[in-house]
Amino acid sequence: MSGVPHPKVTAIFGDLPEIRTERLKLRRMTLEDAADMFAYARDPEVTRYTSWQPHRSVDESRAFLEHAVARHERGDVANWGVELLADRRFIGTAGYMRWDVADRCAELGYAIARAHWGRGLMTEALRAITAFGFEEMLLNRIEARCAAENIGSYRVMEKAGLTYEGTLRERYLVDGTFFDIMVYSILRREYDTRV
Repeated sequence: MSGVPHPKVTAIFGDLPEIRTERLKLRRMTLEDAADMFAYARDPEVTRYTSWQPHRSVDESRAFLEHAVARHERGDVANWGVELLADRRFIGTAGYMRWDVADRCAELGYAIARAHWGRGLMTEALRAITAFGFEEMLLNRIEARCAAENIGSYRVMEKAGLTYEGTLRERYLVDGTFFDIMVYSILRREYDTRV
């Protein structure tokens, strides 16, 4: 979605609600998150399969956050910042990258600090975000994708209730390498049976 956000998008994302889970607070990002973001966004392991390069400075993380804050202020589709409740540290981002309002479909995206991999935190965040998508955005389909080599990411999707649909062969070119992309989704009727 480009230009002026759809009124429905603005109504929901214009005042991005805070979501709390057992261990996390999903909230609007702020410029004060720059140092914490840089701590994980500079890690080449975190960015290995992403469309963005490791951040080279806190200023680069701050520029990313300025863009995120502007999206929040415009009421555009935007990610939540992921904060660990135990120590109030900003440890990642998660949310919707795209929302096709007409087709009631949206795509998830997420990243988390390597120190927090394997603890179920992103699964916890995605479960809350998919619930928000079905209950507040009235979505029918939520999808996510990752590089086929990114085992941790597709395991997160599976644990969050998404189902593998197929692989798009050599779909993305990153740093001169083509990656196969695995596509996952969950439908409203599947979510409704799990609630």
